[in-house]
Amino acid sequence: MVQAYILIQTEVGKASTVADTISKITGVIQAEDVTGPYDVIVRAQADTVDDLGRLVVARVQQVEGITRTLTCPVVHL
Repeated sequence: MVQAYILIQTEVGKASTVADTISKITGVIQAEDVTGPYDVIVRAQADTVDDLGRLVVARVQQVEGITRTLTCPVVHL
């Protein structure tokens, strides 16, 4: 199982709607609107890195109101 944090920037005033929409996507553990340089932070999981990439590109990035994403895979050292 691969997990990642997805840091999201949104259009002004869209953070809450984006977080709510993303929270309903299969594979998303949690989605919260936050303050700071990013507007939404998501924790997601998938079986493989490739599946995670598909989740981000095909599902998360297609949500209306998103302007940029940064995916940070969780590592266990």
